Amino acid sequence: MTNEIICPKCRSKEIVKRGYTETKLGGKKQRYYCKSCYKKFIPQNPFFRMRNTPEKITCALDLFFRGLSTREVQEHFKAFFPHNSDHSTILRWARKFSLKIASFTDNLKLNTGSYLELDEMEYHRRKSHKQKRGIECNWFIDSIDVKTRFMVSSAYVKHRSQNSIRQVLLRIKERAKDVQTITTDGLTAYTNIVKKTYGYNNKLGKYQINHKVVNASKGEGFNIWVERMHNTIRHRTKTFRGFHGSLESAYALMKGIEIYYNFIKKHEALKGKTPSELAIPSLKFETPNRWLELIKSTQ
Repeated sequence: MTNEIICPKCRSKEIVKRGYTETKLGGKKQRYYCKSCYKKFIPQNPFFRMRNTPEKITCALDLFFRGLSTREVQEHFKAFFPHNSDHSTILRWARKFSLKIASFTDNLKLNTGSYLELDEMEYHRRKSHKQKRGIECNWFIDSIDVKTRFMVSSAYVKHRSQNSIRQVLLRIKERAKDVQTITTDGLTAYTNIVKKTYGYNNKLGKYQINHKVVNASKGEGFNIWVERMHNTIRHRTKTFRGFHGSLESAYALMKGIEIYYNFIKKHEALKGKTPSELAIPSLKFETPNRWLELIKSTQ
């Protein structure tokens, strides 16, 4: 995963190296020269103006999404870094870089199978004092490709409305071109939304997608793959004791969990591979620090 140097002024690729510059915080950095507009510049990476090194920030992300609380990450850093970071700073890193990585990963083309499962989870979010204190019920709607175990589309939303479900399905339709069957639970809203999203084929005389409903209350079993993924997500989010703050904050953290699940966490069912290695074979990582490479890919 390499990034080509482009002039920030004229977007030219006629770039050559032209000396170095050194700062107390950033250290020694390569300086470049544009042959088209004659501008000298230093590429501004996603960590521009950050007061901590990329290695420390990505270490915090990895520890946090593997299960440590922000305060536990702070205690861990006390033993290894002279300049410690406050737990609130670590939380801001998790929110900021999760959304930054998602802007890149959400647009990657997927090589998925033909069978996909869709479901939702209920979450409780504690409002901040600015939002009138209280507890609000929210929903996390997500889907999984059974072949690659890749979480194709997700959304943390205020209400489990038809529009929220439709937005998730539209992302599935856009990213997973080979899907032929979508399985959901017995929620009645799914039936019309799935059919309307994919449409009707007049030539074949049937809907474009095969919608399968599994109703656990009628003894029809469970959508085992998406429920297994939910167990993994709950294992991480149960330590939150409910989300705190705004809906946007909860959405950002769930995006980070999605990134960790798809690109970082190795799955035993996939023989030690991550879902992204099967769903996006063209995406290659050159170092063990995948967080760092994903963040650099956003620039």
